[in-house]
Amino acid sequence: MELGVEKLVGRKDGQVGWMIFNNPERRNAVSLEMWRAIPDVLAAFEADPEVRVIVFTGAGERAFVAGADISQFEAERNDAAAEARYSSASAAANAAMAGLSKPSIAMIRGYCIGGGLAVALTCDLRICTEESRFAIPAARLGLGYGFGGVKALIDVVGPSIAKEILFTARQFSAEEALRVGLVNRVAPAAELEALVREYAAMIGANAPLTLRAAKLAAREAVRDPDKRRLSEVEAAVAACFDSADFKEGRTAFMEKRAPQFRGQ
Repeated sequence: MELGVEKLVGRKDGQVGWMIFNNPERRNAVSLEMWRAIPDVLAAFEADPEVRVIVFTGAGERAFVAGADISQFEAERNDAAAEARYSSASAAANAAMAGLSKPSIAMIRGYCIGGGLAVALTCDLRICTEESRFAIPAARLGLGYGFGGVKALIDVVGPSIAKEILFTARQFSAEEALRVGLVNRVAPAAELEALVREYAAMIGANAPLTLRAAKLAAREAVRDPDKRRLSEVEAAVAACFDSADFKEGRTAFMEKRAPQFRGQ
């Protein structure tokens, strides 16, 4: 099954939904058409009960995502009305990526710079190659980096490291990114996909309702206390205990076998 458009491909492979930024000649920079395709691809994965994990990746070996496709700006962002349309599409895409209820993994090769790092930060886990490089070069371009992007970065690495990334605008190596918690794992390039598939399989074998509740709780934990939707977390936890999967988990434990969860 394939979804999306030529440069933003959605592909289902068993329990894994792959969202591929397929613009390698421009280091997978995101065009307006790609921004518009992202919510539909992710909505299809969310609605498919067979999909347990969603992996974001970029085509080719040079880059994960290089941010917005600047070559389009003259045509697509040339006045206020055009900018409003573009911003609306990119905002909807970012909301779809950040709002997934299913676990997501960023599989990163090469450069993960600027908007590409923002895309990776919407994922729950980030796994990269030893050659990967990370940066937010806003300070070298003179542009303002919005609160949402700064908050997402701080939520992952903390304020001190976030300020180092933003203030210096320098590139962080994969080793540094691992040390500061920007990525979860680093692998040789030849082993990256196998490691991501291993993680996806481990996650996919677990109870979907438990994962959903845990992800929801983690999301609310980084909100301002007065904005936390704790009733939603409590409902999600209660749904786990009322589920057939909870019974299956107990039964499988007693029978000393691997559980077969259905997300129900």
